Formats: sequence, structure tokens, C-alpha cells
Amino acid sequence: DEIRCYFGETIALYFGFLEYFTFALIPMAVIGIPYYMFAWEDYDKYVMFATFNLLWSTVILEVWKRICAIMTYRWGTLLMKRQFEEPRPGFHGVLGINPVTGREEPVYSSVKRQIRIYLVSLPFVCLCLYFSLYVMMIYFDLEQWALDYHEENESNFSSLMLFVPSIIYAVVIEIMNRVYRYAAEFLTSWENHRLESSYQNHLILKVLVFNFLNCFASLFYIAFVLFDMKLLRQSLATLLITSQILNQFAESLLPYWLQRRHKKRMKKHMCSLKTDMDLSLVEQVNLEKEMGTYFGTFDDYLELFLQFGYVSLFSCVYPLAAVFAVLNNITEIYSDALKMCRVYKRPFAEPTANIGVWQLAFETMSVISVVTNCILIGMSPQVDALFPDSKMDLILTVALAEHLLLAIKFIMAFVIPDKPRDIQIKLAKLEFESLEALKQQ
Repeated sequence: DEIRCYFGETIALYFGFLEYFTFALIPMAVIGIPYYMFAWEDYDKYVMFATFNLLWSTVILEVWKRICAIMTYRWGTLLMKRQFEEPRPGFHGVLGINPVTGREEPVYSSVKRQIRIYLVSLPFVCLCLYFSLYVMMIYFDLEQWALDYHEENESNFSSLMLFVPSIIYAVVIEIMNRVYRYAAEFLTSWENHRLESSYQNHLILKVLVFNFLNCFASLFYIAFVLFDMKLLRQSLATLLITSQILNQFAESLLPYWLQRRHKKRMKKHMCSLKTDMDLSLVEQVNLEKEMGTYFGTFDDYLELFLQFGYVSLFSCVYPLAAVFAVLNNITEIYSDALKMCRVYKRPFAEPTANIGVWQLAFETMSVISVVTNCILIGMSPQVDALFPDSKMDLILTVALAEHLLLAIKFIMAFVIPDKPRDIQIKLAKLEFESLEALKQQ
């Protein structure tokens, strides 16, 4: 509530979701530690953990909807309706008359925008996806080289070399994600969307598709093409830990260190002027003037989305994934607070009723996790031993279980209300009172 009073509902809801997601990871971490300690070398014993993963990824998102409704109801933004959106500042076009408002404003042909999207942006995204897959195949070549080197030498150094390809690949993934982000922003701006909501939806779609393929394609290839659970565990651990370290450094520590250096240089400059002004006030003004601009919670939610993917998709073969995610999120809360209060200028407060399109992104990831964990369960020797004669029966059983679980998931989402009962009653009373007031008028 204090964050909301100072930064607004959008920032407060992000910190609320970050805190909730961290607590939701604790059961996975508590189960994962003994599971890892006593059975981590036996990759065949992941069936129970994968089953728990299926339930966990569905339940936490449904519970979050209710918590989000409680917070936004308390803040008065739960029933916030979007007013007429003004054209975004970057929108340009020839002057014309808006047929709805009758006002003069820039007009741009939707046909031209569609041509730019389908003939330029879409091919560019496909080209980037192909390049990501090409880099992935180079990574597997490096993995094979490291494995051959280890088999020839059998030393401590060769054992460490087994992790080098994964570390290099994790760093390359982060670099590619950040470079692609700038390209996606440029393309989305060039498409010239009229409304900010349309701009954000197209940008998020571009970034999520690339980041998903770039971060998880290698894990899917290892799991379902190579069928190498040991390499899957090693790759997942390396990608998760390396990405968390790089994100913490790039988002908070590096900007904070650069700002500290700037502050020291500014103090030396002010002291050299030898003026009679209040140096503390001037230093504060100059420091805040040089602070960077906070461009929203996009990168913060994206980091949590990828972390949710690492945990929900393949953590059954590496149970410590949730443990590292909890540790990262605890530091993330404080590093984000440092970023908001010390590194960037305070953003304008924006009211919101929920986390927006990110709720759909997390739910989509949970659906993919159901499919992934069902296939992993079907690949396990315990389940495979139940169908010694016919593999087709195994495939049909796994497919049936997957469809049944997805059906249960959608039924839960439909049956369980997003708002607690007391809030529903209060909202119904408010709606009734507003209708009575309209009748009297």
C-alpha cells in the first residue's frame, strides 16, 4: 500500500506479484531440496515431482487472480474502465478528421500498417528465430566437443569444461534477447500504431515469441529429441543461474555503480567552482536531473515470465530450480527497490486493475507446462514399464491424460471466481445502487 501511494498502482501491483510469486515458489523449493539430495542422480524418479508441478503451475495463477482483485478493490481501481485513448506521442500521419470525436488529428492508413507488419516485421522476426536456432545448433556442437574432450582426458579441468558451452550459450542468449528487444521496439514504432495499447500488444508478442524460443528451444531439443536427462539438468541449471546473475548485474548493480561514479565527478566539479551556493541542494538537483527514465515494468515481468518457464517446464529433472528462483527473487525485490528509488526518476503513477497481458502470458506458459510434464512422465521408465507390448497405447494414454488435465485446468479457471465472494457482493450492491440512481434521474 505504501508503494502504491508513492509510485502508483502499476508499480505496486508488480511488487505485489513479485512477492506473491516468491512465496508461491517456496513449496516447490521445500520439496525440491530433499528430492535433489536423495534422488537427483536417478533421473527416472521425476514422475511425482512432475505431477506436483502440473498442479502447482495451475493453482498459483488462479489464486493470484483473487489476490490481485482484493488489492485493486482496496485501491479503487478494480472496476476502472479505459477512457477514450488519445493517439500515442510517436504516432504520425496526415491531418484528418476523427469520425468519432470530430476533432482534427493525424490519420494513418491501416492498410499501410498491415503491409509493414506482414511484409517487413513478420519476416524479420522469422529470420531472428532462424538465427536463434542456428546458434542453438552451434551450442550442441560445442557440447559434443566438450564431451569428447572430457572422455579423452578425464581430469578436473575437463570436468569443468563440460559447463563452459552452457555458460557461453547462456551469455549469448542474454545478449541476443537484449539486441532483439531494441530491434523489436524500432519495428513496432515504425509500424506506427495509433494507440499505446496496440503498440504494447505488438511489442510484447514479438518479444515473447523470440525470448521463448531463444531460451527454451535447446531444452526442448535435449528433452524430446536427444532424450538426455543428464544434459537437460546441466543445461537448465546453467541457463537459469547465469541468466539470473546477468540480469541482476545489468538491471541494478551496473546502473547504480555508474550513477555513483557520476555523483563523485559532480561533487569534484561543484567543489572546484567555489561558489557560495548550497552545494548539497545543487548536487541533489543535478543528480536527480541526470537520472535515467524508467520505461515501465516490461523487462521486470519478462524476467519473471522466463523464470516461471524454467521452473514449470523442466524443474522436475532439476528440483533445485525453484530454490535458485526463490533466492533470486528475494534479492530481486531489493534490487528493484534500489533501481526505483536510487537509479531512475520516479515514473508517473498509472492506475491499473490487473497485470494486463502478462496474466495471459503466464497462463499460456502454464498450459505448455502441462503438455511438457505429461510427455516427461510418459517418457519415464516407470510409466514406460506399464506398457511393455505397445508403445501406441502409451502415447494414447499420455495424450488422454494431457487432454484431461487441460480440461480440468480450464474448468478450474471457469468455475473458480476471480474475485472473493464478499467483493462480488459489494460490487453487486454498488451496481444496483448506480442503476437505482439512474432510474431516479
